[in-house]
Amino acid sequence: KNTEYIYTACFYKTNFMNQELHFYLQQTFQLPATINKMEEAENYLAEKINGLIKNNFDHLVYILYRVDVDEAKLKNVLKENPQQDAGKIIARLLIERQLQKIILRKQFTKKEDGINEEDKW
Repeated sequence: KNTEYIYTACFYKTNFMNQELHFYLQQTFQLPATINKMEEAENYLAEKINGLIKNNFDHLVYILYRVDVDEAKLKNVLKENPQQDAGKIIARLLIERQLQKIILRKQFTKKEDGINEEDKW
C-alpha cells in the first residue's frame, strides 16, 4: 500500500497526466482535451463535483462507488478539513484512486508477462 502511495505522489509531482487517467476523466467528466496537467484537471474536476454536490448528489455517490473511493477515508478527510472546498478534496481522492488502479494494472501486467502460456488460466 505504501508503494502505491509513493507512485501516486510521484504522478502528482510530475504534474502531467497519465493517458489512461486523462481518458477516464474525459469519459466521466467531459475533461477538455486541452487540459493535460494534474492541477488543471483537479480544478476542473472540483468544479464538476461541486455541481454534482448541489444538483445531482446521487450521481456523485454512484461515481465514487464505481471508482471505489474509500468512503471512510473520504469522510475523515472532509471532517478534518471543514474549511476546504469539498469538491477539491473529492477530486483529489478520485484522481488518486484512479492512479492507484492504473499503477496496479501495470504492476499486474508486468508480473503476468513472465508467466508461461501453459501456466496462465
